[in-house]
Amino acid sequence: MNIRLFKPSLGEEELQAVKEAFDRSWIGLGPKVNEFEEAWKEYIGCKMAVGVNSATAALHLALRLFGFSKGKKVLVPSLTFSSTASAVLYNDLIPVFVDSDPVTLGISMEDLECKYDKDCVAVIPVHYAGHPVPMEKLVPWARENGLKIIEDCAHTAGGKYQGKSLGTWGDIGCFSFEEKKCMTTGDGGMMVTNDPDLFKDVKAMRWVGIDKDNWKSAQEYTHAARDAMHWFYELKILGWKYNMNDLAASIGLVQLKRLPELNKKRSEIIQDYLEGINGIMGIKPLLPFEPDRYTYQMFGIRAEKRNDLIIYLKSNGIATGCHYTPLSLQPLFKPWGNNCPFIEMEHKRLITLPLHADLTSDEINFINSKLNDWNKN
Repeated sequence: MNIRLFKPSLGEEELQAVKEAFDRSWIGLGPKVNEFEEAWKEYIGCKMAVGVNSATAALHLALRLFGFSKGKKVLVPSLTFSSTASAVLYNDLIPVFVDSDPVTLGISMEDLECKYDKDCVAVIPVHYAGHPVPMEKLVPWARENGLKIIEDCAHTAGGKYQGKSLGTWGDIGCFSFEEKKCMTTGDGGMMVTNDPDLFKDVKAMRWVGIDKDNWKSAQEYTHAARDAMHWFYELKILGWKYNMNDLAASIGLVQLKRLPELNKKRSEIIQDYLEGINGIMGIKPLLPFEPDRYTYQMFGIRAEKRNDLIIYLKSNGIATGCHYTPLSLQPLFKPWGNNCPFIEMEHKRLITLPLHADLTSDEINFINSKLNDWNKN
């Protein structure tokens, strides 16, 4: 066995979509990006969606849109990928790390309330592994304290909570389409909002300060009229090179159509895992997985002798991961860290197991059998 931890599920349809982009000879920021944005907007049920080249870019721009004063604070979970807190630093703001809920490993509402002070301006809840943060509690608390809400939805695509799409509970939702995620564009991300006025500058901000459909102006390059003005643009706002391109969007449009089936397959795999590890001493699920209700990008366990178990699984051809080393322990964030005691200890028990839509039943059974064998040793 050689079982990968993550793997994008791609096929002929995605390949054909890329070929069509080649045939159009337009692979940069173009009409397919617009089409993907519209399709994602309809799928999520929001008023506006903007494609970017990563969720990291989405988080950076999301904070930037609010124009927070330098030195203000943003509440972020310690257990998350670096981008969640790096986006805070990109904006000259201060990350305030919040401990994890012991059961769900999402942001702790109790610690969130303890870490808040008058200098806090925003909170970034992360739906860790795809399991929803209790937004019905977080949203009113944040509003009461005047905080903007940016949902980090990197681990979910198409997930709902209490009938409402994740990513639409707060002011801005940020999604990832990196190769390991629920669906992929290779690399890519999406920003969504129900307040279009908030996004009035975001298309310029994602493309070096220029808010212009270049693919449309290209059609005017050979127009003889003096007032065609195909070359004209203005820079009114600082921008970055964060745009999505038509190659990525072409893949994304196909993946979006397949997303329900991909999420369904992951849910079935998680159910097989849960049945397979049920009753194994010293091993329990990473969080209270509910695959019949929520969509998950990761599956994992909590285990004693974590490092020994990882070596054992690797020796049997089973890839594993550890998501994540808490940011409050990372050297980069040392000035604001060492303040999340639960997750700073608990992370030493976390193991991520293989989860992707192309996993076979034989592979899942093999992994479960090895976990049972480990328990017998």
